[in-house]
Amino acid sequence: MSKENQITSIDFNADVGEGLNNEGQLMPYLSSCNIACGGHAGNEMTMTSVVKLAKQHEVKIGAHPSFPDKANFGRLPMDISPEELLASLKSQVNDLVKILKTKNEPLHHIKPHGALYNLANTEKIYAEVVISLMKHYDKSVKLYAPFGSMVSKMAEKNGITVVYEVFADRNYNEDLTLVSRSHPNALIEDAAELSAHVLFMLQHHKVKTINSAEKYIKADTICIHGDHPQAEHHLQVLTEKLNRKGIQIK
Repeated sequence: MSKENQITSIDFNADVGEGLNNEGQLMPYLSSCNIACGGHAGNEMTMTSVVKLAKQHEVKIGAHPSFPDKANFGRLPMDISPEELLASLKSQVNDLVKILKTKNEPLHHIKPHGALYNLANTEKIYAEVVISLMKHYDKSVKLYAPFGSMVSKMAEKNGITVVYEVFADRNYNEDLTLVSRSHPNALIEDAAELSAHVLFMLQHHKVKTINSAEKYIKADTICIHGDHPQAEHHLQVLTEKLNRKGIQIK
């Protein structure tokens, strides 16, 4: 890896406020977080609690809106019109923004959740809804989305700042989509393997796919799934490994 391509810092994010009450363990390792704002999980009380924790740990705060479907945790597509979906997403993000204003904290980014995140990456109708949502907020609000995705390309054309997200604990297909959770090798469970996976992406700007191919990828932020039982351990090991390589979390 040449000096000019050497990464010296990276952002760590996790989805929080989803009812697991493990934010106190995760926040010391994070530099940004995505707070569930009522669509798939979360309410005023959980949002307020997590905002307070994030502020204490100087963690950048993002909204994590989804299909309004708590029954399925936002993980399934919904039969809902684009207009209805956009109205729900605005309502969810606005609920978080109201709380942020009381704490004098800015909204740093928006990251869609679950099925909406995946659909916006590949389907124009959902990507357009997300872009419409982003336009409702200040230009300083960033979009967390995968490199090469439809929504990230549309965001760039519309002057929206994209923070390219990769996943530490998920395997990739050759088209840079995540391996389906129904596949036995979708998740990376071992902390050492997870660290090697992340380091390869950061040092080579490539990801090793499930079929052992190497594909170009951009990584500005690394997501650790907060609902993984080993999330805290994974963050601890990954932080140590990256720090040893001269990569700071910020």
